Amino acid sequence: MKKNQQFITEITGTGSQGEGVARIENMAVFVPYALLGETVKVHIVKALKNYAYGKLIEVIKPSPHRTEPKCSVFYKCGGCSMQHADYRYELQFKTNHVSDCLKRIGGIDTEVLPCIPSPETEHYRNKGQFAVTKDGIGFYSQRSHNLVDSNSCLIQKEICSEIIGIIREYMKTNNVPPYDEETHTGKIRNIFIRHLSGGTMVCITVTDENLPNLTDLTKELVTLGAASVMLNINNKRTNVQLGEQFIPLYGDETLKDTIGDIEFKVSPNSFYQINSKQTEQLYKYAVSLAGLTGNETVFDLYCGIGTIGLFASKYAKKVIGVEIVEKAVENARNNALANGITNAQFLCGKAEDVIKDIGKADVVMLDPPRKGCDDKLLKTVKEIAPKTIVYISCNPATLARDLKTLKGYGYCIDTVQPFDMFPRTFHVECVVKLQR
Repeated sequence: MKKNQQFITEITGTGSQGEGVARIENMAVFVPYALLGETVKVHIVKALKNYAYGKLIEVIKPSPHRTEPKCSVFYKCGGCSMQHADYRYELQFKTNHVSDCLKRIGGIDTEVLPCIPSPETEHYRNKGQFAVTKDGIGFYSQRSHNLVDSNSCLIQKEICSEIIGIIREYMKTNNVPPYDEETHTGKIRNIFIRHLSGGTMVCITVTDENLPNLTDLTKELVTLGAASVMLNINNKRTNVQLGEQFIPLYGDETLKDTIGDIEFKVSPNSFYQINSKQTEQLYKYAVSLAGLTGNETVFDLYCGIGTIGLFASKYAKKVIGVEIVEKAVENARNNALANGITNAQFLCGKAEDVIKDIGKADVVMLDPPRKGCDDKLLKTVKEIAPKTIVYISCNPATLARDLKTLKGYGYCIDTVQPFDMFPRTFHVECVVKLQR
């Protein structure tokens, strides 16, 4: 197979990012935006030894699940990947993807329950991070730094469009240049927006704080409905979006949100689930899987600002949360105090080092980042030997790897339940219960 060849073929499989997979000349060919069961015309854009990448030229026989994307920049923007398929197809893909990862990576053949749909599939994201470049304000195309300029986004909260409009006009009126990553010049790099039940936070990442007419910009944003406005200083040559210094212009540096009957204060750089309504369903389910009776000690590892641990605290005897980010631990402790929760303790440090010295746990709850759990942590969990582990994951591949390790440590998988935390994208959240 060579680059620039074209083929008419049938899509017989699905890749990890929702792309179609065809078998051509005994090679797997990955075709973005092609759906399972379709007959398509494909242009080969890259041919490697064992597989190739193709561009979808024409859908000859469409899937009954194919839909017309509502977003005008869907095929350019890297934010979504499933708008060309109906929601039923998307949910089935996510269920199958979790099952495939468990089998292929973990060697685990177990029932995966049908993916639980999100209460909202549009305008559900409570956090948006918009890049600012000479090409406009928006999101980057997949696997590139080519910006797709856009005034609206189907999965972001509607208020984001109005905020972006105000900042666009401010930059134009005041001749404020966007950041240029090649020359390391310019002022505004990113716009971070978080919208929770407590209001809207606007955080503008800049190279320095010397911007003209900030008072007027702040007034406009507050008039629109912003509860918090701040600058974030980031003058490093880096792809990391937020720097360490925050300068409040209006309101608090945290934003309130409520999950169930617990109120949280969230900092801009704190991890917080991006789909608030689905998060409540997920946390209720995870706590129910733990089978808490009020007599258990629970370790909440990678606890962030304490969300799942505080949610579980009223069903447990004691909760100990561990998190390496100091600011998040501070937030977690303050959240416990604000809610009058006295049986939850939060410690700062590497979980694998901290939990060695704090005794045993009946239940361990794991909610790691996309890279999954550290091997040393899993060995330490084996040593403290909890009866039950509840693992919350946003990456089926690293989940499968870690479950394989835990199986080797004497744990069996009881329940695997995917949740659609990220509608219209290929990402999927998953909750797994393991028993010793």
